Amino acid sequence: MINLTINGKTVQAPDGSTIMEAAKANHILIPSLCYLENTHAIGSCRICVVEVEGAKTLQASCITKAAECMVVKTNTDKVRNARKVLYELMLSDHNKDCLSCRRSQSCELQELGKMLGVEESRFEGDTLPCIVDVSVSITRDMSKCILCRRCITICNEIQGTSILNAQNRGFKTVVGPSMDLAIGAVNCAFCGQCTVVCPVGALMETSSTQKVWDALNDPKKRTVVQIAPAIRVAIGEEFGYAPGSRVTGKLASALSDLGFDDVFDTNWAADLTIIEEGTEFLSRVKSALTGGKAVLPIITSCSPGWIKFVEHNFPEELDHLSTCKSPHAMMGAVVKSYYAEKIDVDPKDLYVVSVMPCTAKKFEITRPEMVNNGVPNVDAVITTRELAEMIRTAGIDFVNLPDGEFDKPLGLSTGAADIFGVTGGVMEAALRTVYEIVTGRELPFVQLHVTPIVGLDGVKEATVKIEQVLPDYSFLEGVEVKIAVASGLKHARTLMQQIADGNSPYHFIEIMGCPGGCITGGGQPRSSDPDVAQKRLEGIYDEDESKVLRKSHENPSIIAFYKDYLGEPNGHKAHKLLHTHYTKRGVYNQLDEDAATQVPQTPVEEKPEVEVSPMAVQLQKRDITGAKAQQDISAVHAGALENENTKLKDELADMQKTVETLKRVVSEYSKK
Repeated sequence: MINLTINGKTVQAPDGSTIMEAAKANHILIPSLCYLENTHAIGSCRICVVEVEGAKTLQASCITKAAECMVVKTNTDKVRNARKVLYELMLSDHNKDCLSCRRSQSCELQELGKMLGVEESRFEGDTLPCIVDVSVSITRDMSKCILCRRCITICNEIQGTSILNAQNRGFKTVVGPSMDLAIGAVNCAFCGQCTVVCPVGALMETSSTQKVWDALNDPKKRTVVQIAPAIRVAIGEEFGYAPGSRVTGKLASALSDLGFDDVFDTNWAADLTIIEEGTEFLSRVKSALTGGKAVLPIITSCSPGWIKFVEHNFPEELDHLSTCKSPHAMMGAVVKSYYAEKIDVDPKDLYVVSVMPCTAKKFEITRPEMVNNGVPNVDAVITTRELAEMIRTAGIDFVNLPDGEFDKPLGLSTGAADIFGVTGGVMEAALRTVYEIVTGRELPFVQLHVTPIVGLDGVKEATVKIEQVLPDYSFLEGVEVKIAVASGLKHARTLMQQIADGNSPYHFIEIMGCPGGCITGGGQPRSSDPDVAQKRLEGIYDEDESKVLRKSHENPSIIAFYKDYLGEPNGHKAHKLLHTHYTKRGVYNQLDEDAATQVPQTPVEEKPEVEVSPMAVQLQKRDITGAKAQQDISAVHAGALENENTKLKDELADMQKTVETLKRVVSEYSKK
């Protein structure tokens, strides 16, 4: 421990602490903007400056190490005035359409202004053009960007995808993909982690709420909604509940009050996924152990961000993926076939909405593979945040809602389905079923939890030995099944590189695109609580343990579905309805030429009418495939090089403008 003085008080802090960490440990608040605990500390915004005795200038507390006998002052006139000037400079070139911004009332820049007592900005600077880059999943509005670079850190260091970086120089600096490409034109996985950490409205999920309102108000449509497992332990945070609070019943009631005709639970389809994926796993293992040519390891396919990532980065390894659709896509397919027949409604008149913790799901439903008989499995995806917005818009008092229930027959689920929302959950759910089917006994772990794969570590592994099997599964006797679990695309890359190099030791791998799994998905509520993922994880496991049925193959509704409609797991009808295939993609989002000619095209989600950069229009509207894609990419490179000369010529002018602005700041500051 080190001893230092903060605001006249002698305090202690762990060795290696920054001034900000030392202050927080002693309940002293230092305002900040770019800082993210345990993730991003670069001191770029300078809002966290403090006075340090002996230092010639104010120091950024998020990156300055606390030292023995250091004397720090966090609340002097000099500090307060500096913070105000810095804040006003941020506002000088910021888009100030706050009343119409979707982040209004949840904007960190707005909150900081209240804390600092800033009522107006004395400075006027050039603002970036209001050019909005809209993809099916994520919308970028650089007129609102404050260059905190949080998104760059999350994209590069946490996810390891390196899509977002600082482009250009000086006042022309913007954050985005290289060469001013649109985010939909590069190999972005649409994980949405950038939208979670963005403090303002510069990075947001592309809203689908109006589409859903339109469907709810259309008398010709029967609206069906489903919710993912992770929603029930997160949406409460939008209404004042602690992270991890289970609000499943209130959620069902809220969806009914919004006007949906049928309120179903994606958990039902998660149980269905386990039956299909477990059967597929056993089939591949049997083939591999008996001299067949099955591809192992088999890898889960629930996470659309992960799927898009592997299609871009490891296109030659797609055979390792399970062919199962994700649970919400399975649910959509079942609703528009089995359920449509059951209630005698034309599938085209059913409008299926998925409430997901994930921005990549918005992309997933536009995939040509997610269509059966010319009808898309799912019509719209809204995130947890978007659903909370709709509940508030409708004037629903969420906290005081009674606990409702999901509608039958697609609302009954087991605890195994609940744990789909956390990293390791899909694997554990599969093992609960596969082990019992093969041996006739329960999975030999306390509370059915496979301890080595429980928790938030990026990569986890375990070995499950199969012994005393039933006669039909003699090929598995004595086999040690090696499993691995990864969450976050950076860790996914590690496991995929092993496979690409030919030295993967595993039989079965679960991969989730977001760190921690769906509980921290790109569409989940934003939180400054560093323990939010752990709290949501605990809520998910509590939900699981509260269920009477905790194994997917015990779900009576699933059993009846196979008996009455589907037939056998992995059968012909199941494959037609519930399984899919994948597409080889390249670095710039072009398709493999052969795959592009084989995959039928379907309409994609309608995008809002906004101003889009000419290059974005050029790349997004063209059919970027094969050789044509290479021509487009070459043209982009040539254009980028040509533009560089102009940028360099402007640099001296930019530097002069910077000097003039700094002179004005010094002049204003001196008057204080």
